[in-house]
Amino acid sequence: MKKVVLTLVFLAVAIPLAWILFYKYEGDAPRVEVTLPSLYLKKSYEMSLDVSDKGTGLRKIVVSILQKDNEKVLLEKNYPPASVVSLFSNQRVNKDSFIIPVESRKYGMNDGEAIVRIMVADYSWRGWDAGNVFYVEKKVVIDTKPPRVKVLSSDHNIERGGSGLVLYRLFEENVVSGIMVGDNFFPGHPGMFNDKAVYAAFFALDHTQGPGTQMFVTARDLAGNSVKRGFHHYIRDKNFKTDTLNISDRFLEFKMPDFDLDEIEDTFVGSQNPLLDKFLYINGKLREKNVNTILSIPADTVGDQLWEGRFSRLAGAATRSYWADRRSYKYKGKEIDRAIHLGIDLASTANAKVRAANGGRVIMTEAVGIFGNSVIIDHGFGLASLYSHLNEITVNKGDELSKGDVIGMTGLTGLAGGDHLHFSMIVHNVFVNPVEWWDPVWIKNNVTSKIEAVKTMVK
Repeated sequence: MKKVVLTLVFLAVAIPLAWILFYKYEGDAPRVEVTLPSLYLKKSYEMSLDVSDKGTGLRKIVVSILQKDNEKVLLEKNYPPASVVSLFSNQRVNKDSFIIPVESRKYGMNDGEAIVRIMVADYSWRGWDAGNVFYVEKKVVIDTKPPRVKVLSSDHNIERGGSGLVLYRLFEENVVSGIMVGDNFFPGHPGMFNDKAVYAAFFALDHTQGPGTQMFVTARDLAGNSVKRGFHHYIRDKNFKTDTLNISDRFLEFKMPDFDLDEIEDTFVGSQNPLLDKFLYINGKLREKNVNTILSIPADTVGDQLWEGRFSRLAGAATRSYWADRRSYKYKGKEIDRAIHLGIDLASTANAKVRAANGGRVIMTEAVGIFGNSVIIDHGFGLASLYSHLNEITVNKGDELSKGDVIGMTGLTGLAGGDHLHFSMIVHNVFVNPVEWWDPVWIKNNVTSKIEAVKTMVK
């Protein structure tokens, strides 16, 4: 009986002691999740820190930033000690979170490389009661200065709906730069000159933007520092023609079957004039969708000038509709809709050969709603040309073209009422007036003379 009692006493002491020793000598280091907005520390910078320890609980956290011999403690926190029975105590802290501001300028640190150190320890008895320790160093770059930009080109004259070119130099790598026109950003690209620090940015005013539109060069580095630089410019205003298109029942019966709108077709069933309602949907909502599709394509561009000289127009063709015409659509004498025509319609003979207006690479060959069978050619630096309503396409995406290469035949696909070519010029994501690009004098004054002038500066 005495042995049984002694055994029970021993077990009553040994088992809890063994459990406490097992618990207090646990070997799992604390877990740490640190989020840096970027590796570049700018003037306004915050890092987030989440720490946890499922075992003996948190003991100490130290976060610091170090540059050479200059170390600044950003966060230091000690947690109350855990008792032997802390496994069953509310005093133990198992997790915590922090938002830590980093203001390197206040610490006397300069732009350049630095190290963020993070140390977290728990209350384990391992390491002679030093605990399990999580330790990490993260390299960062202190960058508080905005990029430097110098505008190299001059005499930026542009009109409503027109194109322009700005040439500028950057003094820092890994910078996103370009031209802001109102709320629209036109990216700049290196590659026009041997000096890769010199950038070229074609930009444009759309048909709604005239005198008073704000324009400037903008640059933003990896740290988020940004700068704006104005450039001398003059904006000429321009008036556009008005045009009236009469929509007949014959036109509706001829064209509406070409458009398969899937389930949307059912919404027109039972209406007083289903074909007219379908036309209004196509001329409104589908037009907007198709325009957005077309204008997204020129983002596939290269930093290389693939064109030379003036752009050509369809040979022997008459102009049937002008760029930015304000169109009014009438049905039986009543106005039913309005739209802006952002191209020039050129009519020759049926199935006339359509040639590339200038050198470039094919970046789209497909049918796009109201535009019908279409080809888009990239001419480099975000400049592109569009050829629509084609009856036949004879090139493929990726083909490299010279000026005058045949790309297809005119037709009446899409919303065209008769055989013609719809021709547009695009700068990045804006339709611009093609007449400028057909004019060798305009090209010389606004593009090539600027390029030649800057070439003499960057040799």
